[in-house]
Amino acid sequence: MRDTWQMFTGALPSEMCNHMITNFLTIDPEDAKTYSSQEDVRRSKIRWVTNEVGLMDILLKYVNLANAVAFNVDIQQEMGEMQFTEYDAEYYGKYDWHHDINWQNEKNFDRKLSISVQLSNPDGYVGGEFQFDEVESPDPEEFGKQGSILIFPSYLRHRVTEVTDGTRYSLVSWVRGPRWR
Repeated sequence: MRDTWQMFTGALPSEMCNHMITNFLTIDPEDAKTYSSQEDVRRSKIRWVTNEVGLMDILLKYVNLANAVAFNVDIQQEMGEMQFTEYDAEYYGKYDWHHDINWQNEKNFDRKLSISVQLSNPDGYVGGEFQFDEVESPDPEEFGKQGSILIFPSYLRHRVTEVTDGTRYSLVSWVRGPRWR
C-alpha cells in the first residue's frame, strides 16, 4: 500500500465477481466512445449499475479504510453511481489519460476518491493495464487479480491501456465530498 493509492488484492471472491459480470451484462450498454481534439480517447461499453446496496456497503468499508490510512479527505459516506465497464479486444478497448475529479461539474461537490474493482479473471484478456501518470502504478500482477480493489484520489491522472485479446471487465465508482480547496 502507498500514500498515493491503496490496493486490496483479491478482496472480493471470484464467485462474486463472476456473478456481477453475468448480471451486469444483462443491462443495456452505452457506447462510451469519447473524442477530444479529433483524437480517440476512450473505447469501451459502459453500463450504469444501481440498487446494489450490499455491494456499495462492502466497497465503502474499503474506501473508509483507505481514507483513514492514507488520504484523510472530507468525503460523504455514500457512493454515487457505479459504472460497469467492458473493454473488448474486438474494438481495442481502452481509456487514455484522464482524471475523475469534476466529471459531473457539480457546484458544491467534487469527486474525491475513485474506486476501481477488477472483475475479470486475468487469464481472460491481454493488455488492459491500469496505469497512473504522475505516480507509481500498481503492479499489474497484483491489481490484475480478480476481485482486487484500487482506491485513489480522483485528481490522479490514470488510464487503461488497449485490450488486445479477450475482454476486461471492471467496476468503477466515486465518493464525493465538499469542493477541493
